[in-house]
Amino acid sequence: MHRKVVRLDKTGRLLIPSQFRKEMDLNGGSEVIVALENGELRVYTRDLAIRRIQEYLRKIVPPGVSLVDELIAERQEEARRELED
Repeated sequence: MHRKVVRLDKTGRLLIPSQFRKEMDLNGGSEVIVALENGELRVYTRDLAIRRIQEYLRKIVPPGVSLVDELIAERQEEARRELED
């Protein structure tokens, strides 16, 4: 883990050190996700957020199960029931 002391400017803006931006592959105009968790400010990329979600889902969705296929089947069943009513 890298740590560095930085100061907020007069408007409360925080400058992310260049070493951190390089490691995170951030450039001017890059979008990041900012979260406040237990008093800590966390900054991460959208790609990292997606990877974390995918890793989480791999743990809870059994191999061979397609959530997309399940969703489509549910919608088709709902549509069929609506037509019957």
